[in-house]
Amino acid sequence: MFDRLTAQPADKILALMQMFKEDPRPTKIDLGVGVYKNAEGVTPIMQAVKTAEKQLWEQETTKSYVGLVGDPGFSDAMIDLILGDAVPRNIVAAAATPGGTGAVRQAFEMIRMANPEARIFVSDPTWPNHLSILKYMGMEVVSYRYFDSETRGVDFTGMMDDLGALRSGDVVLLHGCCHNPTGANLNLVEWQSVIDLMQKKGAVPMIDIAYQGFGDGLEEDAAATRLVAASMPECLIAASCSKNFGIYRERTGLLMAVSQEASQHGLNQGTLAFLNRQNYSFPPDHGARLVTMVLQDPSLRADWASELEEVRLSMLGLRQHLADELQQRTGSDRFAFLAQHRGMFSRLGTTPDLVEKLRAEHAIYMVGDSRMNIAGLNATTVPILAQAIVEAGV
Repeated sequence: MFDRLTAQPADKILALMQMFKEDPRPTKIDLGVGVYKNAEGVTPIMQAVKTAEKQLWEQETTKSYVGLVGDPGFSDAMIDLILGDAVPRNIVAAAATPGGTGAVRQAFEMIRMANPEARIFVSDPTWPNHLSILKYMGMEVVSYRYFDSETRGVDFTGMMDDLGALRSGDVVLLHGCCHNPTGANLNLVEWQSVIDLMQKKGAVPMIDIAYQGFGDGLEEDAAATRLVAASMPECLIAASCSKNFGIYRERTGLLMAVSQEASQHGLNQGTLAFLNRQNYSFPPDHGARLVTMVLQDPSLRADWASELEEVRLSMLGLRQHLADELQQRTGSDRFAFLAQHRGMFSRLGTTPDLVEKLRAEHAIYMVGDSRMNIAGLNATTVPILAQAIVEAGV
C-alpha cells in the first residue's frame, strides 16, 4: 500500500528555515519564518501567560476531556474579544480548534457540508496554507486580485472587478487585519464596499483573523470583522491565539459561525461539534484555558494588553526605521509603504531572482515571493537589510 504514495512538495518556508540554520555566515538575517521574535531573536512567553500558567498549575484538579467544542468560557472570552457587542451572543456558534489552522480547516469542512458547489474566492496572494488545504479538499478556488506590485498597496479596483464574478452561495475568504503575506489592508470604506457587493451577490464571507492587536490596536484590528459580522446574514470567522498571546505550540484557535437567524444557532453549534468529533474529537484545552484566564482576570488582561501594545509599537518602529533607512540610501520614498503596512509581514513586491540574490550575496532570508517578517529585525539589522536591498537592486 505505502508504495503507492507519491512524494509531496516540500514546504518552502520550512526549507528556507533549514537553509538559514545551515548558513555559517554570522550576519545572516531570518525574515522567513512567520513567528514573532523580540530584539534578541526569541519568541518570548508573555508575562500574563506565565502568571496564568502558574495559577493553573496550582488550581487544576483534572486532565479529563472538556466538551467537543471546548470550554464555553473560552468561546465567550474570544467572542467578546473579537466581536465585542457587534452582534448578540446568541447568534454566534463557536468551537475551539487546534490553532487557527484548525479553525480554517473546520470552516472549509462546514462550507463543503452546507454547499458542496461553493467556490472559495481567495486573495492573490494569501497565506499559502489556505490554498494547500483547499486543494487537498478538492474545493474550487477562484483568485481575486489584491496586491498591487507597483504601489505595494491593495489593488482595490482589481479586487472588486474580480469579486464581481461571485455567485449566490460562493464564499469570500478575507483577512480580518494584518494581511498575510502583504501587510496591506483595506480601509473601512473599502470593507463596506466589499460587504455591499457580497450582499448583492448573495455570497458568504469567511474571515481569517490571526493577528488582532498586531496592527493598529486590539479594537481597531477587530473593526472590519465586527462590521462584516453585523452586516451579513451569515459569516464564518477563524481566529488564532498563537500570535497575540504568543502560545504558538499550544495550538489554540476558535471557529465562529454567525447567523442573524437566531433559530439557526442550534444547528450551527451542533454541526461544529460534529466536525470536531470527526476530525480530532476533543480540542486541546491548555492554551485555551490560559487565554480564558487572562481575558477574564482584569489584572492579567491589563498586563497582557500592555505587553501586546509594546509588541505592536515595536513592529511599527521597525517598519518606520526601515523605511527611513531606505529613503536615506535611495533618496526616494518608494519604500514608504513599509511604514504603512501593518502586522508582522510586508511584501517587497520584487522578483524571486532578487530575493535569491539577497540570500546568496547578503545572507538575507525571505520567502521567494518577497514576503518578509518585520519581527525578524532589530535596530542593528535594519540598516544591514536596507543596504542589502539597495545593493541588490530591489
